Amino acid sequence: MATAELSVPRRRLARLDPRWGVPVVLAVWLLLWVVLRGHATLALDNAELTSVHLRLNRLNDAIGASRDSNPVFVYFLNDIRSAIDAFVTFIQHLISQPSADRPVPQIGWLGVVAIATTLAYGFGTWRVALLTAAGFVLFGLQGLWQESMDTLALTLATVLLTVLFGLPLGIWAGVNRRVDAVVTPVLDFMQTMPSYVYLAPLALFFLIGPASAVIATFIYAIPPIIRITAHGIRDVDESTVEAARAMGSTRWQILTRVQLPMAKRTIVVGLNQTIMAALSMVTIAALIAAPGVGQTIIRALTTLKVGVACNAGLAIVVMAIVLDRTTTAASQRARTHRTDRPGRTGRFWGRAWFDRRLAVLALTAVTIVCVYLSHTYVWAASFPATAPDLGGSIVSAVDSATDWVQLHLAGVTGAVKDVISYGLLNPLQAVLAEGPWYLTGSAVVLLSLLLGGRVAALVTAGCLGLIVALGVWYDAMFTLAATLVATVIVMLLGVVVGVWMARSAAADRVIRPVLDAGQTMPAFVYLVPFLGLFGASRLTAITAAVVYAAPAAIKLVADAVRGVSHSAVEAATASGSTTWQVITKVQLPMARRGLALAANQGVIYVLAMVVVGGLVGAGALGYDVVAGFAQISLFGKGLAAGAAIVLLGVLLDRTARAAANRTGRAHH
Repeated sequence: MATAELSVPRRRLARLDPRWGVPVVLAVWLLLWVVLRGHATLALDNAELTSVHLRLNRLNDAIGASRDSNPVFVYFLNDIRSAIDAFVTFIQHLISQPSADRPVPQIGWLGVVAIATTLAYGFGTWRVALLTAAGFVLFGLQGLWQESMDTLALTLATVLLTVLFGLPLGIWAGVNRRVDAVVTPVLDFMQTMPSYVYLAPLALFFLIGPASAVIATFIYAIPPIIRITAHGIRDVDESTVEAARAMGSTRWQILTRVQLPMAKRTIVVGLNQTIMAALSMVTIAALIAAPGVGQTIIRALTTLKVGVACNAGLAIVVMAIVLDRTTTAASQRARTHRTDRPGRTGRFWGRAWFDRRLAVLALTAVTIVCVYLSHTYVWAASFPATAPDLGGSIVSAVDSATDWVQLHLAGVTGAVKDVISYGLLNPLQAVLAEGPWYLTGSAVVLLSLLLGGRVAALVTAGCLGLIVALGVWYDAMFTLAATLVATVIVMLLGVVVGVWMARSAAADRVIRPVLDAGQTMPAFVYLVPFLGLFGASRLTAITAAVVYAAPAAIKLVADAVRGVSHSAVEAATASGSTTWQVITKVQLPMARRGLALAANQGVIYVLAMVVVGGLVGAGALGYDVVAGFAQISLFGKGLAAGAAIVLLGVLLDRTARAAANRTGRAHH
């Protein structure tokens, strides 16, 4: 009898309808919040520490004291750090930093430009080669040659290590389903974590500097090449593999002569994504003393020098475009090489092929001469000081534009700031942070239960409990509020622009390249223009987060709406439905799962960017992390804040995924 009585509530719990359950939970939450506001908020001052933070500080001190005596450090971690530092230093001495016995690098600016141009033409086209040459010369004209080469050196070091370890693992996962099943959840978790949070733990064990920066970038950049390589190998036509097997080929021969050649274009796409991720992370890793342009951007952001930040940000954008265009061109050539087999069309091995090989040989000869000159003569080694000061002009122009905006558009920017702050951000922050922690936690868990199910609710409860234990609850709720507000704006943009792209091929052709270009830019760059518009404020971080996250959300919404059955749309149109009715009653409801996935990706992108906004006045967890790097006494709090960011990411990601799966099942 007792068993029967207990089973009824369980069945009822499973049948809770979010359509009425969510409003009920929100109403009860707000009612209790009005009564209990200001109690048990767990608020801390910026310099206030909990016992957990103090223990983490002591752990940091203990690790530092045992760095030269603990066997784990002496025989393992210190060797890794020394090896990576030596590797990075070697590349820096090659192209950016003076060598021990030379006042200039081994290869000066002229040689580097020549090498980059030749490689761009070898993998791409004349257009890509000219773009590369112009981009590298621009670094010098901006007054950022050495900083740019330091960034490039760190990126190259990381990409080489990523390819060395990631490519074999991706191949293994592509040919072995069991390996893929083990690797995929790990990659999902790595890509869910905001890039910011890798830094503090790695600095704890590897100190600040190039080694920690390379390892952090390695962790952040390796998932794309593993995942995309595995996908490319699995995507090879099974009949081709079976034919090779029937002819007596071994597994090694099938892999090297069939699967890898046919997956080459996809693998190069994975390399492209890895390079973009590495460049983005190397810039952020300037927080732990990684050399390069990132250092210039951080100093400019923290001192509110918008012109300097813009000049440095432009260098990062140019480097991203050059690397992206070169690897994209390599991918396209791989496809052409696979489909235009030599000798069959008479063109590939004809005059065009001969002329191209001759051009490559000529460029190689010129490059050898340029490298020799840059190694031998100072004028070819150090970028000429007499060159036009384009960087100074950019700084002056941006500072003047910023002053003009703040003088003449203060009313407009102030109105936007007030609408978002007083209309959305402040009320949500008050509800999340200024009520008792147990009330907020209970309400969020119930909402997660209604939207995502029991597993999502358990994950949410565990994450919130750990955030409380870490002593950063109040700041975490501020970060959560900013993340949710930015995500709402991202989804509004995603739905409006995504539906437009899905219904108009012309709009898709115009907008999609812009979105693709936006996704190649490192996160730091987005802060600069909005710093000029809104100054150092929460809105700067939120606006930058919206612009950073919108491309992924818009493309996912567009693809989801475009995937809706044409017969359903035509039936609705034939029955007399208006365009608005077709969109709201047919396309969006049938694309609900795609919309949920867009929201999931939007949340992850937004969280990463809102935290980076701690550099420009966003406060909360982002400020805690930055302060932890700047002040040794706040290291423990910064480490706890980084862990809280991970927990927020897991909470939001798992809830959004569960909601997407539920929506998909309900739809089917």
